[in-house]
Amino acid sequence: MPIDTTALKPGLKAATEIVVGTRDTAPHVGSGKIKVLATPVMVNMMEEAALNAVEGLLPEGHQTVGTRLDITHTAATPVGMRVIARAELIKVDGRKLTFRVSAEDEKEPIGEGVHERIIVNVARFDKRAQEKAGKI
Repeated sequence: MPIDTTALKPGLKAATEIVVGTRDTAPHVGSGKIKVLATPVMVNMMEEAALNAVEGLLPEGHQTVGTRLDITHTAATPVGMRVIARAELIKVDGRKLTFRVSAEDEKEPIGEGVHERIIVNVARFDKRAQEKAGKI
């Protein structure tokens, strides 16, 4: 049975923000040696913004999972500076949702790209994960 995605329309937007702390830096997450915002943290923020854009509009028992990221991280952000990540739903193709994502700090844009998420049935997804882990 197809998933009802009628509530999911291009133009849906959300954002998330942080003040960069030591825990958000490249050395802390293992992605570099310079104490600036780590690319994986920026990516996580972009995914969170995309999730937030559609979270309350999904059919009962369904959730989205990230499946693709194509982003650039073009400017460094030091500890103590605020970062905002934004996502806008730009395409709905069956279960596949495509988002334009971006991030900026207090001074300039720091990253942008495209992110895809797939709508999944949580119970079916969990069952497959448990089977894969050998727990069923």
